[in-house]
Amino acid sequence: MSETTKQELLKGLNEDLAHEYAAVIMYRTYASMVQGPYRQELRAFFGAEVPDELLHAQLLADKIAVMGGTPTTRPSEVEQAGDARAMLENALAAEANAVERYVVRRRQAQDLGEHGLAVDLDTLIADETKHRDELELMLARWE
Repeated sequence: MSETTKQELLKGLNEDLAHEYAAVIMYRTYASMVQGPYRQELRAFFGAEVPDELLHAQLLADKIAVMGGTPTTRPSEVEQAGDARAMLENALAAEANAVERYVVRRRQAQDLGEHGLAVDLDTLIADETKHRDELELMLARWE
């Protein structure tokens, strides 16, 4: 069994929160900047992701505060992209990374007996997996 500490979990949750803030910025920026023949479809897709990522950030910030930590106010780095395909690829990488981080975080929460958080992380894993899968399908049909 892992020797996860509360401080390690809080640090990880803050890393996740920074990535959720970055996802909000990324999707909002991409929705505004996307050009080309798929602009309307991609603008709608990127814009629709923003509320989901904000809900994820809210869940994380609330849990960090309840556990006695201080939620970060700084996003992680946002990857710029010059064209629609690069935007989709960056978004796919971000979603895949989120799934990996949340699987680790879920184990940490379980190790500490934070069962409610573990269930919440299952929901985040499911959400991010759906986002990842949709991006994979979009890229698979890209010309």
